[in-house]
Amino acid sequence: MYQPTKRTPLTFIFSLLTFLLITSCSSSKNEFSKKDVKRSQKLIGLDFDKKYIDTLYPYLKRNKEGFDTLRKYTLENDVIPAVRFDPLPLNFTPKAQAGFPEWEIPVDVQLPNKKADLAFYSIPQLASLIKSCKISSLELTEFFIARLKKYNPVLECTITITEEMALEQAKLLDAELATGNYRGILHGIPYGVKDLMAVEGYKTTWGAEPYRDQQIEMTATVVDRLQAAGGVLVAKLVSGSLARGDVWFDGKTKNPWDTTQGATGSSAGSGSATSAGLVPFALGTETLGSITSPSNRNGITGLRPTYGRVSRHGVMSLSWSMDKVGPMARSAEDCAIVYSVITGKDPMDGMTTEYPDGFEPQKNYKSLRIGYLKKDIEKDTSLSKDNLEKALKTFEEMGLTLTEVELPKDVPYNSFDVILRAEAGAFFDDMVRAEEVDKMVEQTQRSRANSLRQARFIPAVEYIQANRHRQVLIEKMQVIMKDYDVLISPTFGNKQLIITNLTGHPVIAIPTGLDKEKHPTSITLVGNLYDEASILLLAKAFQDQTGFDEMHPEGYTD
Repeated sequence: MYQPTKRTPLTFIFSLLTFLLITSCSSSKNEFSKKDVKRSQKLIGLDFDKKYIDTLYPYLKRNKEGFDTLRKYTLENDVIPAVRFDPLPLNFTPKAQAGFPEWEIPVDVQLPNKKADLAFYSIPQLASLIKSCKISSLELTEFFIARLKKYNPVLECTITITEEMALEQAKLLDAELATGNYRGILHGIPYGVKDLMAVEGYKTTWGAEPYRDQQIEMTATVVDRLQAAGGVLVAKLVSGSLARGDVWFDGKTKNPWDTTQGATGSSAGSGSATSAGLVPFALGTETLGSITSPSNRNGITGLRPTYGRVSRHGVMSLSWSMDKVGPMARSAEDCAIVYSVITGKDPMDGMTTEYPDGFEPQKNYKSLRIGYLKKDIEKDTSLSKDNLEKALKTFEEMGLTLTEVELPKDVPYNSFDVILRAEAGAFFDDMVRAEEVDKMVEQTQRSRANSLRQARFIPAVEYIQANRHRQVLIEKMQVIMKDYDVLISPTFGNKQLIITNLTGHPVIAIPTGLDKEKHPTSITLVGNLYDEASILLLAKAFQDQTGFDEMHPEGYTD
């Protein structure tokens, strides 16, 4: 409100007229001039003649009024845009699936002489110990909580230990087992989730300073499903700030194999904690590498399911058309067990599907049609190349025929990240306009904070054009995938990562050993849409032959 200082009447009148003139002209903060329009064209590669700018200027002002009106209305986090992504190519029919098996629980598992070795037992091994009452869920829960408290100061992988809830549920599950009520293979087994997933009664920080004290009073569907299956949530693990990298508001999550390295992101906590045996398994999310990257760096197995297979209800959105939730565990079999619980249609997430699903661990893997990205593997210049080539030899020794395949060409790959950035900009628009984004720890050129600011300069037309090219990519990928069940690819260093995240194809990253610097390496298996079964089958067969999934970093069995 205008409040003039004490002046003579003539001075006051002059000042008031000046104020009114200023507030009604284009120099106001919320107004713009034709010169502003002309200059802004350079950002998007246009150069309209002055007469056209004169014509469109009033239209742009009306647009601005519309933008201002939109911002007066609040949108809840779980509102998905009416324009929804569908990964299905034209005339595509998902492959028939056999459903999930009755998981086999071994009967001869014994407690280790050194209790700390329990940290690296598989899900079936832990299930055997619990079902046979050789250890209680309460004992196992207390064991993993103690490990989280002991090693978190070194690894910085945990944001919240859900101790009270975990101990209460463990006691309940022990009581149920005593009466003969066994919920299944996850009964009494602790786990962690990336702190993008809401859990009622606990903070959900998204790893970012502006949300450090955020508490969302609901529980994500995936957590509900794991809890119902008998899982015991012991920790909310680090997400890199707003699902980027391994830096969060209180530090940088470390790789247990080499704590001078970050765990990479953004499911950094899930990767680091699982690798170090602080949890038997965890859930992560991926938009553009956030399951596969920390799985690779930390030497574990990570399954990124087909887009829409797993509910994202109660999970922070980064990109509605690219976000996926998946398991991170020691092995493909453990991933399959967890996946069997969290997959499926969710009425609270309109993007989830009802297509056939399953996994057949006893199926003959030699029936799979295998392609491999020969040129991409040959071009690999990383320290993982030797292990890539050894893995290919292992597949051949397993009796598989590998056929050379190339990824789609003549596609504008460098343009596609406007999709992720524009959608992220929309989800976090309120935070950016309120300048809360300025509170984020990282403010570098490649930081999430900077990315969210620049999202405001992405034209809607370019966003739509990128999605049209995305549809072309979907069809080109289908031309390749229709002849194969699995593609073998480097985990990084080629276009596979961006392609499959855009097209929604499932992948699994599996360990292939250590490089000469004693850091874990991996290989990625790509499957057809809605065919997680094939990549899980091949991954399990490879791990049965090699045992790389049984590796774990030294110094975490004290």
